Order: sequence, then C-alpha cells, then structure tokens
Amino acid sequence: MTKIYLARHGQDEDNSMGILNGHRDMPLTDIGLDQANQLSQKIKSLDIKFDKVYSSPLQRAYQTAKTITDCLDLDDPEKIDLIIERDFGVMSGKPVEEIASLCSPDIIKTDIVTYFLSPEGAETFPQLIDRAKKVLQFIQDKHAGQSVLLVSHGDIGKMIYAAYYNLTWQQVLTMFHFGNSELLLLAKDSAPENTHIFNIRQHNH
Repeated sequence: MTKIYLARHGQDEDNSMGILNGHRDMPLTDIGLDQANQLSQKIKSLDIKFDKVYSSPLQRAYQTAKTITDCLDLDDPEKIDLIIERDFGVMSGKPVEEIASLCSPDIIKTDIVTYFLSPEGAETFPQLIDRAKKVLQFIQDKHAGQSVLLVSHGDIGKMIYAAYYNLTWQQVLTMFHFGNSELLLLAKDSAPENTHIFNIRQHNH
C-alpha cells in the first residue's frame, strides 16, 4: 500500500511577522528550526520509515525536510516544483491582517485562517486541486507501494489532502488547521478525520 506522509514546514520569518508568503523565500526562524527538530524526533520515535523524501524548492520547506533526513540518516530531500506553495499573486508580502479588507467578500474565514480565493495573479483553489492531482499521479507512477514524505506548505498541502480523499476544496479549508511542522498520513486505511499524526504548538501572529 502506498503511504503519503505530508509535512508542513516550520515557522519561517514571514510566518513570525504575520506576512503572507506564497512564493516568497524566507528562512526558518529559531522557533521553526526547533519545530522541525521536534517533528524529526517524533517521526524517529514512532519508527516511521520513508523510501523517499521530496521537498518544495522553497527554503523553509527544504530546511525542514533536510532536518528530517539528517535525523533519520536518509538521502537528502529531492526538490520538486509540484509541491511549491500556492502563488499568492498580489497578496504576496501583504500583512495577514489585511486579507479581509483587501479581498472581501471573496474569502473563507475559519477560526485560525482567513483564506482569500481569487486576488489578481493568485492560483485559485480549483487550480491547486488540479496540481494536487498531478502530485498524486507522480507518486503513484514512481512510488507505488512505497512510503513517501512530502515536505510542503499549508494551502497546497490541504489541496493534496482534498484530492486524495476526493473532498471539495471548500470542505477541506474549514475541516482542520495544517500548522507548521505538523504531519499528516494519506493512506487507504487512514480515514480523512484520522490523518494527523503530529500536532505541535503554533507561534504565529
């Protein structure tokens, strides 16, 4: 059975400042590095094995992935563009607190995150679902029956989850929070509501 483990990167400098990152490429904070180490130790303590580790090309994801592979004594992560974060378009670099004022009424609000849906230049969630399906096909083609870790981001990570479980993007945006350095398991014997393996204290604005 193919198992897809999905991790979000640790806190980066944009996260800590309440800035929307998207394709912005900021490094992990000290808190983010600690979160990546906690995640690595949790994976090790649970004796979770990976046949391959892939990372988004953005450094916040790669630093997190490299922390994991170093801890587990695995080959370095391979960067693939398919799992890069959503392009935030004109919202890249904007304060999180301005989402509602800049993007209303085209938003979805949860207890933790306010999602903008279609500002100029941004990937839409239907487009992310299409990319997520390509990710799943890539894994099936190259790693059928294996265990693969993808170290990625919040929005594209949720859409990979949505595509795997045939859920709508609207459902998944409001189902759960995918926090920094949290780990999900996507597998045929893992029900959608039981995917979280590791939750961690969050520190973002």
